[in-house]
Amino acid sequence: MVSSKELKLAYGLAIILFIVGFLSYAAFSSKAPLQPVRIMFQGVAGKVLFDHQTHLGVSGYGIACIDCHHELEDDETATPESCSACHEAESEEEDTPNRTDALHNQCIGCHQDFEAGPTECAFCHIM
Repeated sequence: MVSSKELKLAYGLAIILFIVGFLSYAAFSSKAPLQPVRIMFQGVAGKVLFDHQTHLGVSGYGIACIDCHHELEDDETATPESCSACHEAESEEEDTPNRTDALHNQCIGCHQDFEAGPTECAFCHIM
């Protein structure tokens, strides 16, 4: 049989460990990234997963945000908006292409120009 003193010590130790764990979790919680890490675009030809780290990282293509988010008014410190903020899913405007056309022009054009990354449909679109 466990004595009352040992039981109180066990409960006290459990409470102290719980408090230390909670404070450690609160003090050292992970921070959300400044930009989205990955985006899944829904398309008629299948989903496309876009990974920012592949394009921005030192081990990736190393391009700047303004290269894709081209309407930042030459202010690289501005917060880039998503493609959907300017490019609607369906758009007949000549000045602003719809989202599918904008992404195809931007992505495939860049991949072809720099001979980096896939240029065939099946490499990006998950059927």
